[in-house]
Amino acid sequence: MGRSRIQLRRFVAVSTGLATAAAMVALTPAVATAGGKGGVRVVASGLDNPRGLTFANNGTLYVAEAGKGGAGPCFEGPEGNVCFGTSGAITKVSHGKQKRIVTGMPSTAAPDGSGAIGPSDVDARWGDLYFTIGLGADPALRNQVPAAGKKLATLQKVNGKGKVKQIADLGTFEATVNPDGDLPDSNPNGLLVRGDGVYVADAGGNSIVRVRNGKSKAVAVFPERTVPVPFPPGTFSMDPVPTSVVKGPDGAFYVSELTGFPFPVDGAQVWRVKNGKAKVFAKGFTNIIDLAFDNRGRLYVLEINSNGLQDPAGAGSLIRVGKNGKQTVVHTGLIMPGGVALRGGAAYVTNCGVCAGGGTVLRIPL
Repeated sequence: MGRSRIQLRRFVAVSTGLATAAAMVALTPAVATAGGKGGVRVVASGLDNPRGLTFANNGTLYVAEAGKGGAGPCFEGPEGNVCFGTSGAITKVSHGKQKRIVTGMPSTAAPDGSGAIGPSDVDARWGDLYFTIGLGADPALRNQVPAAGKKLATLQKVNGKGKVKQIADLGTFEATVNPDGDLPDSNPNGLLVRGDGVYVADAGGNSIVRVRNGKSKAVAVFPERTVPVPFPPGTFSMDPVPTSVVKGPDGAFYVSELTGFPFPVDGAQVWRVKNGKAKVFAKGFTNIIDLAFDNRGRLYVLEINSNGLQDPAGAGSLIRVGKNGKQTVVHTGLIMPGGVALRGGAAYVTNCGVCAGGGTVLRIPL
């Protein structure tokens, strides 16, 4: 059914308040807390559409920046006019300083640089960095952009010397294998590096893809669901749109849903995947963008917009799921957040993940 999947390029196509949101980030770094501790602070700023983030073992923080597009060429994408550039990056944050250590990655964005698609998530393992680059469209769209755009819908690795190497072309995998059998659509988003391979949530392909020894294989595919729509009254077949994959304390994988259109409030789920079989673990969320487990085995769920993506006034929330299944909102008032990582009793969240130059990383005590 096609275009109801995640389009990180224009997350705010339904939100007319982006400029206001960017101003709020600049003026109000400490957002509202519900049930958590005070003392929220900004640990990185001036980021271009920041998305996923991760910590290395030594405490260094890495952030994927989707960039802000560029001078072009510009073309009509699935959700409006976008311009291509090479402004995507990976930023390192250490000892209070931030620096872009990978630059020149492909990025497409609205002409004002907002709502970009580019580097989506990052994971650090064994001295290397792995990161995904999104697309949010038919992989054939890459034929409309310069050569650098061929890296859209791919998995990349950065070694200890800073050299970037492509590990997998997930767009070609989607175009040729197409695990969910729908129209070809690839948008590599969250990733998880394990000893047996790199697991990628392809939000466009509705699948989790494992990359191992240069080969890609779908290890889980998520089904569409029929949901009611009010105008006109009826039903709609909604895509799941998996956005992240993490390993749980029980050894299973946990996968978040953004959901596709109509982005129903409380319509998103967390899936538990074991031995290739997916079951719903928790439900009642809205537009989940990322997940993380703490060292007590509790799951944290990051909602990009707790009122649904069709509500321009909505705010994102961080929710804790206890071992008994109880859900507790621990932080709210986030502006289109893009990712969460936990360390040292705090959540680190990329805030204003659709803002060019206005994105930040917040440290939120838990």
